[in-house]
Amino acid sequence: MVGKIMLEHDSLYSYVRLIISLLISVIGSVGAWIFVLVLPEVQKEFGIDRGAASVPYVLTMIGFAFGNMFMGKFADKHGISKTLIASSITNAIAFILCTNSKSIVILSALHFVIGIATAASFGPLIADVSHWFFNRRGIAVAIIASGNYLSGALWPLLFKNTLEIDGWRIVYGVISIVTLLIMLPLTLLLRRQISDEAIQRSDSASAQMRKKVNLSSKALMILLSVAGFACCVAMSMPQVHIVALCVDLGYGPAIGGEMLSLMLFGGIISRIVSGMLADKLGGIFTLIIGSILQCLALLMYLPSDALVSLYAVSLLFGLAQGGIVPSYAIIIREYLPSSVAGAKIGNVLMMTIMGMALGGWMSGWIFDLTGSYTAAFANGIAWNAINLGIALLLLFWGGGIGFKRAKIA
Repeated sequence: MVGKIMLEHDSLYSYVRLIISLLISVIGSVGAWIFVLVLPEVQKEFGIDRGAASVPYVLTMIGFAFGNMFMGKFADKHGISKTLIASSITNAIAFILCTNSKSIVILSALHFVIGIATAASFGPLIADVSHWFFNRRGIAVAIIASGNYLSGALWPLLFKNTLEIDGWRIVYGVISIVTLLIMLPLTLLLRRQISDEAIQRSDSASAQMRKKVNLSSKALMILLSVAGFACCVAMSMPQVHIVALCVDLGYGPAIGGEMLSLMLFGGIISRIVSGMLADKLGGIFTLIIGSILQCLALLMYLPSDALVSLYAVSLLFGLAQGGIVPSYAIIIREYLPSSVAGAKIGNVLMMTIMGMALGGWMSGWIFDLTGSYTAAFANGIAWNAINLGIALLLLFWGGGIGFKRAKIA
């Protein structure tokens, strides 16, 4: 039995499962990004302002937020495979219904459902993968979290011509088919669950490595939730509005889609590097580094309106911020037991997504008030400062430097 427990963590099967989970994440996360690409087309078709056109994205993020919390609990109880099966079927149906939506209200309501279903491919999947790794948990979590960005980077490139020629409704129909025919079969490959003995061994090893912290688990969760909310209000400005910004500057939605893809490819690199850092330095140090770099990148957007500079800053922004959100999952796994991983990670990720939702709407609202995105970028910088302050508080007051890295036997 001991040998079996030892082999379950960081095993060959763990890495095979990681690859399958990454593929599922890339397909299943399309619902979190697709509306960013089609926002200008939807605004034009329905004849509404930028703030109103952002509502489907806001409701996607709200559904995504609550979906991470509720589906995390569902996955803890019923397993990740059943959770993903429900997700893929629901998304396929919702995307098909979107192709026939006659108003922004109906489209927004369907995007709320899409957000809930899409959440299964993020927080619950991250929590599941974290159970299968110990020595390389940071990089494993980062890889799965990268699936969300890889989805946002690939789908705009794949759908660019379809969007320009056939329109956004055809794009949604294709997504429905891909989700049902590819994602659904992959979920069946994740039916195996890690043994209770292996989980107990992992928790025991983590407990032995921990230094006592100066915060209760409740206080830690509150601080992480506020930090996650703040960082993603800041993060949402470029991610949600880069396509619209390029349209306003006369570069067109295709150029904006390329910048979004470049940004997210940079985010993938950032998440992988941050995962390596987390395995060496721990989650809190990784969070601080990401927060500082994101703030600097947001500052660089302020003077940038030329095509080359926007491409460059978008890449730098992606390279800066990609590791922030996975850091929260690493911190939770470092300081809290496996039995609450799905729920706790889901709770914090819910707050990060609520931050994306508020930030996405707020940036559009500020644009409508001021006629430009300059004030919206300044707003993001202010929220980023809140995130950095909490991260430093966790480091110096919460005992963040006390987690010792070690290997499970």
